Amino acid sequence: MSCKILLTSFQTWLPHQRSNSSDDLVQTILGEIDQFNSLSISLIGLRQLPVDVTQAVHLAIAKIEELQPDGIICCGMAERRTKLTVESCATSGYISSQNDLSLSYLSASKMLSFKRFPYGSPEPWQVDEALEANLLQTSVNLEDLLTGLANTEISHDAGKFVCEGLYYQVLKYLHEYNLNTSCIFVHVPVLTSDNLPILLAEFGIILHRIASFCSLKK
Repeated sequence: MSCKILLTSFQTWLPHQRSNSSDDLVQTILGEIDQFNSLSISLIGLRQLPVDVTQAVHLAIAKIEELQPDGIICCGMAERRTKLTVESCATSGYISSQNDLSLSYLSASKMLSFKRFPYGSPEPWQVDEALEANLLQTSVNLEDLLTGLANTEISHDAGKFVCEGLYYQVLKYLHEYNLNTSCIFVHVPVLTSDNLPILLAEFGIILHRIASFCSLKK
């Protein structure tokens, strides 16, 4: 029985970005789809989601309802990271869109701290402790998933932006509808001719392992 895995990626969000590395990776993987089909893994791509939580979630949930996949791997770009990073969790304390990234968005009474986005945006973000309490974790055992992978790490910071927003809302949807679907979020560093073969190979291993986890659930 074929295991259906949905792959998602994002558009760019800053002027200097010629492409989004998550989309580059997903596009490359989908170009090798025959290799996965031969292993009874059916890959479906939902590429270049808009950098807006509401729009991205609407498109992703619609595709999930249409396909009813066994596994979901959401992908986003993290310019400042050097390895693939799989997010353990997501919180509801995220900024919804690029339009919200401005100092005017942060009132003095609500501003609790400033940080730089781990994926490369130079703007500060707001931390809301009440929202931080709403945390959802992936049901996938990430230690098992990443065993032996030297260039992939577990992350506990999904970024407080659209990546985290999509991940949180998809996990919430799966939880609310009691769906036994394996879902992870993978942040992808900027891809180069040097790191692409390595990261592509490890992402392929992650895909195969997600498929095996899904098979065990059936």
